Amino acid sequence: MGALHARMACENRFQRDANTSSMSHDMPVEDRSLSTHDASGAGMTATGSPILVMIDGRDGTHALADASAPQLRVDDPIVSHGDGVFETMLATHGVLRKPEAHLRRLAASAAAAGLDAPDAQVWRDAVATAMRAHRPCADMMVKLVLGRGPHGTAACTAWVYAADCSGRFDAVRRHGVDALLLERGCDAALGPRAPWLLLGAKSLSYALNTAALRHARSQGADDAVFVSADGFILEGATSNVIIARRDGDDVVLLTPPHDASLLPGTTQAALFDAARHRGWRTAYAALTPDDLFTAEGVWLSSSLRLLAPVNRVDGRALMRSPALDAALFALLDTTLG
Repeated sequence: MGALHARMACENRFQRDANTSSMSHDMPVEDRSLSTHDASGAGMTATGSPILVMIDGRDGTHALADASAPQLRVDDPIVSHGDGVFETMLATHGVLRKPEAHLRRLAASAAAAGLDAPDAQVWRDAVATAMRAHRPCADMMVKLVLGRGPHGTAACTAWVYAADCSGRFDAVRRHGVDALLLERGCDAALGPRAPWLLLGAKSLSYALNTAALRHARSQGADDAVFVSADGFILEGATSNVIIARRDGDDVVLLTPPHDASLLPGTTQAALFDAARHRGWRTAYAALTPDDLFTAEGVWLSSSLRLLAPVNRVDGRALMRSPALDAALFALLDTTLG
């Protein structure tokens, strides 16, 4: 009975947080300077979707381009080798979520890959142009791409691509996903020992990730979660892993540490900041597959999906709490604008 009462107390707290988080006005709000409402050049007419803005790597200027026409040289290593990095942001009703966190991570990924990157303001200006040119929509994907540039040139390859993604992720946010555990083939501590593998960068070399997703789906799952050779949870194929663990009447949010051969998540970090602000406990800790099966809840977090509750792992049902799901989504809504 003690465990039952503790769980009921947790459920009641989650429901209170879900009901009140979205009404709170004392939360720190992410910088909203990149929006369709206040960006420079407001006289531009919205034209449609998708929108492509090419950045000139020589001087940082940018211009709208035809998203349906060829724009790259065939010998550009961004095409032949996936030699580049990227970021994908979500804009909700014209307001970008956590843009500065994405720009910081893009700069870190570029540094790890040895790429000369445009200044942050160059990206901000190009993003603002893309968003002004895009037709109004509920959810917009805004992708920033950076490559080394063709051999023999002194300029990087860079562009911003914006496209309507309204409704695309509603089902997974509401109904959740099934995941398959897949071994990545390296130990959890490899990243710092082998920085050339770019395990902590958002690299365009995505063949492994997409192959993992195809394999998971061929086995009847929706997504994949990588496990290290020494048995620790790393990350999803395109996401971070978050679990909730009960500690008495409290619930602690946990995710694998950033030095565990994975890409630090902007959505995960924003959620943890919001949770701590409201008195929740959060921690970075080594997790094993057993931790998923004993957790109060498991989620895959990413910039476009935000949170996808996990229903099953390797066919085994996980615990899910609708009240906890609602509380976490409310925290994200409050923090990310």
